[in-house]
Amino acid sequence: MILRSASQSLPPLLSIPSLSLLLIVLQALYLACPITADKSKQKDAPKISKYKFDSQPAAAPLYFEDSDVILILDTSGTVLRSSNAGVDFAPVADIPEGRAWDIYLHPYDKETAYIWGKEVENYITSDRGESWGSFKIEGYPVKDRAPFSFHAGSKDKVIVNVCSSIFLCDEKAFYTLDEFESDVKELRTDTRGCLFARSTPEWGMNVDYGDDDDGTDANDRIVCVVKGRYVEFPFSSRDNRLVVSDDYFRTEDEPILESGRTVQGIVNIAVVKGFLVAAASAKGTDELSLYVTDDAAQWHRGVFPKDHRLEEDAYTILESTNYSIQVDVMTTPSPLNAMGVLFTSNSNGTYFTRNIEHTNRDFRGLVDFEKITGIQGIVLVNVVDNWEEVEESVLSAKKIKSKISFDDGRTFSKLTADGDEIHLHSVSDMSNMGRVFSSPAPGLVMGVGNKGKFLKEYEEGDLYVSDDAGLTWIKALNDAHKYEFGDRGAVLLAIYDEGPTDEIQYSIDHGKTWKKADLGQKVRAKILTTTPDSTSLKFLLMAMIGDGVDAEHYAISIDFEDYHKGGKCGEKDFEQWYARVDDKGEPTCIMGHKQWYRRRRPDSECFVDKEFEDPIPEYEPCACKKEDYECDYNFIPSEDGKECVPSGVLQAPAGVCGKDDETYMGSNGFRLIPGNDCDRDVKDAVDLEKEVERPCKGAFKPPASGEISSEVNKFDAARFEEYFYLERTDRSEGDDETVVMRTDGGQVFMTHDAGKTWKAILEDEKITAIYPHQYMNDVVFFLTGGKKVHYSYNRGFSFDHFEAPEEPTKDKLQILSFHPNYKDWLIWTGAVNCGSEKGQCHNVAFFSENRGATWEHQLRYVNKCEFIKEEGRGEEKKLVYCEQYKEERLDEPLQLKWSDNWFAEEHEVFDDIIDFATMSEFIVVAARREDDRDALSCHTSIDGKTFAHAQFPPSFHVDSQKAYTVLDSSTHAVFLHVTVNNLEDSEYGSIIKSNSNGTSYVMSLNGVNRNRRGYVDFEKMLGLEGVILVNVVANTDEADENKSKRLRTLITHNDGAQWVPIRAPAKDAEGSKYGCDTSNTDQCSLHLHSYTERRDPRATFSSPSAIGLMMGVGNVGGELSPKAEADTFITRDGGVEWHAVRKGNYMWEYGDQGSIIVIVPEEVATKSVLYTLNEGQEWLEYQFADTDYHIASISTVPSDKSRNFILWGKEVGGDRDSQIVTINLDFTGLTDKLCQLDENDPEEGDYYFWEPRHPMQKDNCLFGHIAQYHRKRPEANCYNGPSIEKLHHISHNCSCTREDFECDYNYEIATDGSCQLVPGLTPPDHSLQCQENSDLISYHLPTGYRRTPLDTCTGGKELEFTSKELPCPKHEGEFKEEQRSKGLGGFWFFLLVFVLPISVAMGVGHWVYQNWDGKFGKIRLGDGGPEGNGAVFDADKPWIRYPIMALSAVVAVVAAMPLVLGSAWRSLLSVFGRGGGYGRVGTYTSRSDFSRGGRYAVVDPDEDELLGEDDDEEGAV
Repeated sequence: MILRSASQSLPPLLSIPSLSLLLIVLQALYLACPITADKSKQKDAPKISKYKFDSQPAAAPLYFEDSDVILILDTSGTVLRSSNAGVDFAPVADIPEGRAWDIYLHPYDKETAYIWGKEVENYITSDRGESWGSFKIEGYPVKDRAPFSFHAGSKDKVIVNVCSSIFLCDEKAFYTLDEFESDVKELRTDTRGCLFARSTPEWGMNVDYGDDDDGTDANDRIVCVVKGRYVEFPFSSRDNRLVVSDDYFRTEDEPILESGRTVQGIVNIAVVKGFLVAAASAKGTDELSLYVTDDAAQWHRGVFPKDHRLEEDAYTILESTNYSIQVDVMTTPSPLNAMGVLFTSNSNGTYFTRNIEHTNRDFRGLVDFEKITGIQGIVLVNVVDNWEEVEESVLSAKKIKSKISFDDGRTFSKLTADGDEIHLHSVSDMSNMGRVFSSPAPGLVMGVGNKGKFLKEYEEGDLYVSDDAGLTWIKALNDAHKYEFGDRGAVLLAIYDEGPTDEIQYSIDHGKTWKKADLGQKVRAKILTTTPDSTSLKFLLMAMIGDGVDAEHYAISIDFEDYHKGGKCGEKDFEQWYARVDDKGEPTCIMGHKQWYRRRRPDSECFVDKEFEDPIPEYEPCACKKEDYECDYNFIPSEDGKECVPSGVLQAPAGVCGKDDETYMGSNGFRLIPGNDCDRDVKDAVDLEKEVERPCKGAFKPPASGEISSEVNKFDAARFEEYFYLERTDRSEGDDETVVMRTDGGQVFMTHDAGKTWKAILEDEKITAIYPHQYMNDVVFFLTGGKKVHYSYNRGFSFDHFEAPEEPTKDKLQILSFHPNYKDWLIWTGAVNCGSEKGQCHNVAFFSENRGATWEHQLRYVNKCEFIKEEGRGEEKKLVYCEQYKEERLDEPLQLKWSDNWFAEEHEVFDDIIDFATMSEFIVVAARREDDRDALSCHTSIDGKTFAHAQFPPSFHVDSQKAYTVLDSSTHAVFLHVTVNNLEDSEYGSIIKSNSNGTSYVMSLNGVNRNRRGYVDFEKMLGLEGVILVNVVANTDEADENKSKRLRTLITHNDGAQWVPIRAPAKDAEGSKYGCDTSNTDQCSLHLHSYTERRDPRATFSSPSAIGLMMGVGNVGGELSPKAEADTFITRDGGVEWHAVRKGNYMWEYGDQGSIIVIVPEEVATKSVLYTLNEGQEWLEYQFADTDYHIASISTVPSDKSRNFILWGKEVGGDRDSQIVTINLDFTGLTDKLCQLDENDPEEGDYYFWEPRHPMQKDNCLFGHIAQYHRKRPEANCYNGPSIEKLHHISHNCSCTREDFECDYNYEIATDGSCQLVPGLTPPDHSLQCQENSDLISYHLPTGYRRTPLDTCTGGKELEFTSKELPCPKHEGEFKEEQRSKGLGGFWFFLLVFVLPISVAMGVGHWVYQNWDGKFGKIRLGDGGPEGNGAVFDADKPWIRYPIMALSAVVAVVAAMPLVLGSAWRSLLSVFGRGGGYGRVGTYTSRSDFSRGGRYAVVDPDEDELLGEDDDEEGAV
């Protein structure tokens, strides 16, 4: 509600420290008082008035359009107003001094402005600041974004975007339909920016603004970027979605952006003239896709030339036209010496063509680009002439030239003054506010620059003027000046800008001659401005006298109204001035017309004196030329840009083309640019819209062949050493499937078509290792064994190299380490003094911020160094952990150190460690104990700087902890395997699980199998959190005596709280029954060979894109049999029910997000594969060759989205020199129909909802809620294509059951499944929760149970709340009040306390009498009540987001000997998880991220060495 108040005078508040006026763009000015004014009555000089401010101005003055009213905000937060063009100022009425945060003018209402207050009170004026009303909004401005979004068609409609907290921006949006006359209404929560689609007058030319049938109005269409579904802090823009609403979000739609799919990863939206543009990113690439619409309903992706791509923080959308979008794309790897390429789109933004290369940019993304105001087609740009040098080194100084185009950027020419080339300072080096060169004054252009080959420093420049829109220039004044236009260009004003001055200079003949006016004293100019339309004769100079704390700040009004030189212009004083002319002075055409203005002649000594009347252009039509046309729909420019060629198969009109030899009339590829005025009927006009005859053959896309195809390629090598996919994301341009492979001979081959064809690369080098970037799919490095390192940043389409500072380390360490956010930041671990007599051979870590161009930082005697992910661990972008030998001696212990400034300063965390592992939420360190260096202690940290000692379960006794394997930490807890028996070939240990901060652990499972290298049989189901399979040692007593282990497989569906055998299928693959009773899972269950027997860590049971599917090889019986006796099995419901697939061992791979599964025999010669298109219900055979091959592995893209697979094998029957082969299997021929998915009606098309479940529960609850996932119908003959967000909806929370809880600290699972206190121990002190959370009012005494961290159940068996509730210290009063509010009285007290218990007792007694079977006294699992726990995992976009290298034991094995560490691909999780599962739980509102298994990420090229595979002495023993 707006509150009107009388004008009041308030005492000024304390002034904020001064800000430099050089930064005048952000804030404002303080209360001021007039001092003196020059009363000169001279008619040949302007009137000059001065006004002194009490506080330093901190922002540019804001003019209300078409008026002399100015607003200024001072540094104390007081708003000042002038009604006389700056002659004097006074604090605005109705607003207390010091309460303003910022000022915003309404862009479409000349009298409205808003002031954002420092508290909840904000202010609005509708009369240019004479009076103000107030309105309240709870929130804070969003950083780097104005809070208001305006409607171009109605000034009353405003959207307000705010942060709910000043520290953590949990954004939401409000709106008003009555210009804040009534209270604002909430628009939507979880937003990342909302705006009206009709945010510009030009937008929506194709939108019907009438009411729709459903009552919505497209005129009110709002577009928002919103947080991804079920994600937690820290939020990632890669999860953001785009939503659209026509009814203020009573309903909303997620629009289809590309390939029939919605798109995640929206990072920004903007309205540019008549276009709405959205940019999207994806995990694994910094490439962006740009989506464009002119109605916010139908979207299309903007296509750029193949040799340029959009990258995050590397593109700028420039001032555009009504018929095109201008985008500048950065082409240099570093923003410190940035250059770009200017592109212009066609009229609907579907494709972009290159205008000019090597445009000058700065690190902020500002581009030296300006369109001349009011004149179509004229553009001024600055380009870098020595672009090769700048690309080579960021230290190279740019040599900048200025260019101008008179034809919308098709061609550019140099700027000249008196025949000499000149160059002007532009947007990246602004010295004034507003536009750099031009104003609405027709054809008048000014700039500061110099003659010569290149642009010099600003202080070396002079002032140049052009009165023919930049065609010709004259030098106006020596030295650099600030300048401004007035009276439609009749007055040009300038002031010296290289230091203090006591004069201004002005010209009334377009800059040919200049006169001076005295200011009375020397001032330093800061801003020179006038009304936005440049029609006024009044100017405002913001200046200061003196410097530092003694500086005085002035507003100087310069008024030419009394300067009657020649009086007001008459008709004879005007000319018809054409805006564009050629070198002969003839008018030229743009958009089909010539443009001219009625402009004052430069030699007329008069003023136009039409204040606030904008110049109006006139037009004359031109004959149509080729430039007036663009490519029609379904056509794109040819390579040379001269023709328009089909972008795909052209569709013939319906009813024609019965036969291939027929023809039809269709588009010739061109169309007239919409809005073009050219005349096609005059002489010499070109008409490119005439239809042409086209052949019917090829007019229709041929249907899919229905066949699978294969391609065999042979290589002269003994074996494949390694291969890696450089997967193109959905946001990346192109259609390649790129794989890079290295043979044992050091040869490297690359394919861009999924292995159909291969090409040798880097043929002159012997490559010793391939290092794909850990976080960027497009980037790969090739090591040569020496200092030379080759790399590609675009999936192998081009290559470059750098010189490393030293040769790579010879130890089994990772040589290259990568930053998760900055792809150019590298850590190189090199060997120093090795093979020489200079000193001791040791490893040194070198750091580079520019892709290896320079290596300026180093740390000596290191073992390994890693970048630490900043998300959730503060803002330290340079946070690095290093292991360094104490005192730089190799015989001393390893110390753990961290630094956030490249070790200019370092911090020692531990003095004697074995190793550390960085996980998604935690950093885990294994340190040697001070009292026993052969034993370990475990420590964890969340923020990367503060560590806590891990408290293991008190009942867990190991004489000496000698090895840890960190298994996973993606569910708000650490799974840690602690070795109990480390006898060779008899190794096993216990899995313990931490609380949410990783400090205290409870027992999850004993006797879990591991191998000598520290790997553990621990396999998570990818994409479905909480489902884990392990192998346990059934004969631990015998294993302790170094006897052979007997293994059994167990599964958990609630994240390790309970483990059970896997129920075996009733029959084998041939339909026969098994030789044991499968209903007795203790004696007859399914057992699977797991991680410790896996040759390739990428070959996991499951895929995150194939939700609910798992495959494995094993057997049915009492224990795991040898692998040679194993068969192949599949589950389609998350591990609840399993089915036999085939007898024997098969390898498998998922494709098309699980709609295709291909299996191939392992260790058996074969010429065929089996595949299924319906989740394993039916298997078909495909023969790929006429001869047999031994297949070593099968692969596809890491996301499992492709329909292409590669078999890696070798010829059968040959000797050691037999050729190795790759075999491409292409399933794209089976169907060309894209599956239809409508998020608003998801079960209508080719998908259905799948709900995972817990086998012990009656409903589909897991972790306290029911989740619904998209799954393709098995019978649907279509393909999935682009990524689908699997989790559609959390339908509701469930009632709590036993399955929602795990045992609390100091408790363990008893034989009956209950949690019992360990004998001799005391329950944990839950009152400590009050210390950890000062807002907590009460706590419960321990019951033995704690809620699993992912769980959201409510009501039912809330086992942690069945004990006494006690108040927290200092909250006793609140606790009593809370208990009182829960109390009962009167009739209800009598009913519930007396009647109900008696009734219940009678009922229970009757039931006992009828059902007694002697079972009381036991807690039976899964019995009775609303069993609740179905399936949702805390995860989000798993197949693209947060991959880690290996599922089981891949992250780290810590031992008394050097730690065995695989390549740990860390995932990202919230650090604000629920502590220990205590406290009350609300509804399910979020879903955290989870790790991806090894096969879904790059595997470290030196993994075998790092893991100590070849060295018996370096295992985890």
